[in-house]
Amino acid sequence: MFGIDTPELMVIAVVALIVIGPKELPGVLRSIGRWLATARNMAGEFRGHVDDMMRQAELDDLKKQVEAGAKDAVLDLQGLDPTREIKAAIQEGASDAEKEMAAAKASIDAATVETVPPPPVATAELMAPADAGTVPPHPDVTAANEATPANEAVPESETVPSTVTPADEAPPPPPQKIAVG
Repeated sequence: MFGIDTPELMVIAVVALIVIGPKELPGVLRSIGRWLATARNMAGEFRGHVDDMMRQAELDDLKKQVEAGAKDAVLDLQGLDPTREIKAAIQEGASDAEKEMAAAKASIDAATVETVPPPPVATAELMAPADAGTVPPHPDVTAANEATPANEAVPESETVPSTVTPADEAPPPPPQKIAVG
């Protein structure tokens, strides 16, 4: 603190013990502690008052600068409205978002038009009502039947493949057991 180290404090404690005596030493130390606490409180109050005076002086300087600036130029208090600035920023963001949404919708519509095939055109044959539970034949099958007479053999390249595969015709053979000796 003031250049007093541990050896000096030990010397002061021994001298205080000899001069004051062991019975009176706790009371003296208590009163010294109270005096030091009071001194610290007074120093803190003084420091607080000095800080307040400094802040007040700074505020006075700022007030003088504002008044000098007000004489030179008229203050525009409407320009200092933060809510108007916030509303303008929100409206600008909303208009940007609407533009982006319109561009995205246009690109999605363009992609949908390019990738979706046109719907099939209905023919009179497909639109005709079916006779008593019969299903009208498919136009491709009807054209293939008209081109080939019933008694002629149809070449293998023109036949329609059957939906039955060889694997569906017969069940697989049972597994064989192999004896290991």
